[in-house]
Amino acid sequence: MKVRGDRECTDCGTRWSYYDTGEIACPGCGSLRSVGVETERKRHTDAPATLDLTRFREAVADAEPRRGADTELEGVDEIADELGSTLREYLRKRGFIRGGELLPLDDTYLAARELLEVVHAYRRLQDPDEAASLYVLKLLEGTDEGARPEPEAVPTALAPARGLAIATVVEAYRDELVTYLSDLDEATETEEDAVGTDTTDVTTVLGRLRDRTKRVRALEGEVDPAEAETLVVAAREIGAYLRDDDLDALARGHDRLADVD
Repeated sequence: MKVRGDRECTDCGTRWSYYDTGEIACPGCGSLRSVGVETERKRHTDAPATLDLTRFREAVADAEPRRGADTELEGVDEIADELGSTLREYLRKRGFIRGGELLPLDDTYLAARELLEVVHAYRRLQDPDEAASLYVLKLLEGTDEGARPEPEAVPTALAPARGLAIATVVEAYRDELVTYLSDLDEATETEEDAVGTDTTDVTTVLGRLRDRTKRVRALEGEVDPAEAETLVVAAREIGAYLRDDDLDALARGHDRLADVD
């Protein structure tokens, strides 16, 4: 949606930024009556959100000695539902355009989506091995700080979950890239100093990105983790082009996606 993010309360005069708080209520008096003090409405899809998984890590650590688990993480079953709700709430709030500015595709968002998919896949395994259990622990340990395991660290049993997570995230980011590009096109129709975006070229690369993510989805994530990671890198390079008019980044994104053919 497009909003006038800088607000002024009509009751007490307090000013605040909706882009920063995500709240329509005045932080000074709680009133819901305010006016925008900007002349321009800006696209805004990213609400303030933090992710703290400390209590889930502690719950898993406490459960394993108590239950005497071997390779299987028994504690995961105890936290799975609440963890899933926490991750989904975080992901629901997050977006990639803040006050009209395009944001990078960040690792915390990626890790949160992967953890959601991986825990679900892990619980379906009939006999999880040590590699799968350790991978879940590694994800749980680092997700809220944006620490993602490298592709080569992904165990075979959980590779499809990672692939699906990446496809889902890249698809969401691509949708917002398309929205941002559309806003740029609208802006250049009325401004003399047009952004140097070559719509034809970037649209072609975005189309390639869409096709690759659809392929991963069709395969239910069953692709090499390194190939899936290529989609992340390409999406980031397209984003860098749209933010900074970096033609080299767009060319790299194009070449990466062509290599996946």
